[in-house]
Amino acid sequence: MHTARTGRGAAASLAAAAALLVAAPGTTPPAGVTTAAPASVPHTTAVPAVAGNVLAHSTTGPLSIEQCRAKWKIACYTPLQYRTAYHLDGLYRKGVTGKGRTIVIVDSFGSPTVQHDLDVYSRQFGIHSTKVNVVKWGHVPAFDPKNADMTGWAGETTLDVEVAHAMAPAAKIVLVETAVAETEGTTGLPEMMSAERHLIDHGVGDVISQSFGATENTFPGFARGDFTSIKKLRYAFQDANRRHVTVLAASGDGGATDMTLDGKHYYKKRVNSWPSSDPLVTSVGGTQLHLDDQGRRVKPDSVYNDHGAGGGGRSHVFARPAFQDGVQKTVGTRRGTPDVSMAAAVDGGAWIYSSYDPAATGWEVTGGTSEATPLFSGIVALADQVAGHRVGNINEALYRLSTRHADGVVDVDDGTDNTYAGVPGYTAVNGYDMATGVGTVDALRFVPALARAARR
Repeated sequence: MHTARTGRGAAASLAAAAALLVAAPGTTPPAGVTTAAPASVPHTTAVPAVAGNVLAHSTTGPLSIEQCRAKWKIACYTPLQYRTAYHLDGLYRKGVTGKGRTIVIVDSFGSPTVQHDLDVYSRQFGIHSTKVNVVKWGHVPAFDPKNADMTGWAGETTLDVEVAHAMAPAAKIVLVETAVAETEGTTGLPEMMSAERHLIDHGVGDVISQSFGATENTFPGFARGDFTSIKKLRYAFQDANRRHVTVLAASGDGGATDMTLDGKHYYKKRVNSWPSSDPLVTSVGGTQLHLDDQGRRVKPDSVYNDHGAGGGGRSHVFARPAFQDGVQKTVGTRRGTPDVSMAAAVDGGAWIYSSYDPAATGWEVTGGTSEATPLFSGIVALADQVAGHRVGNINEALYRLSTRHADGVVDVDDGTDNTYAGVPGYTAVNGYDMATGVGTVDALRFVPALARAARR
């Protein structure tokens, strides 16, 4: 699916805060907690920007790679094949499964069948399921399967939860369902940031997965160089940085461009999107996997550029952070994205099960950087477990590890680019690039290396 447009006492804190936060539909958040936009952060009006990137719908069960190629001319992969590709099985055999850690997933509206669907998904692949702890933030409306906004977000929710669980099967999952759809500009983002800050401040969550974003250019004031409307939304990330919570965001599915304010068209120039562009966030881009039936690579990963393309480029809002000083020749004076990449191509997409829409219940193949982001959240949860504490903001450690080939960062240098919607993209080359960041990961080496390198 396209990016949605597409620590200490963790277990005890989760139980206490979940009891405080989880509310029935139609109730309000805890007393004293605001879900409104902070003062002077204006709302904008835009059509919802949840855009599906699903090529195969409603099959009765996952098909083989050969069957997918014959039926839809794409490869399709199960979570078991993903686990093999990222060398996770060796970690699982050592007991590194994300146990004791918590992944927070944030989506508008959520899905009424998320627990059932995760159970079916897990059972299909022999993965032990887990409880999805749902936090309803604000007056979340009743789910309407005929509402395209809601079904789009339900699909995003399903994808996020299932692939994060596949990577870190013993990690707890907290799903935050907000009451306002995130679109372009600031719409929906204040509610999301308010919810994130509240969970962070109550000790809930070790890593936050955000499969949403809005083009920087669509925020109020951008055209005149006033970036206040973005910078006033950073409070959740600032709290996360202080409390050593890792924050991830999808880099987008529009290559070097992204959506205009109407949520229907693309800019005809290179742009970037927030929160991916925020230096306090790890931006997750996309790759294409090339696997055999056992999940072994038949050739190296390439740039995601089919039915969408991995987002990336220079921020117009944020200057180059210190952790990117080593890649100054590529990013110049600006913050560059993405930082790291995981599977996102639809040709090589992930099997997902959903039943929120009675007219389209079943299995589907989906992709996008909103797949890559929860995949990487599972990797971070594994590193948290190995470290014995939250690894926190990983950007400095990530770039440091990328210079040492033994530490599990795998360069993606296939020479292709992420051109999309007619806007020239960035080419994958040796070392850092704005097509795939520092590259992707070999989890068996990367997880322990990140656990050692990330600062407390």
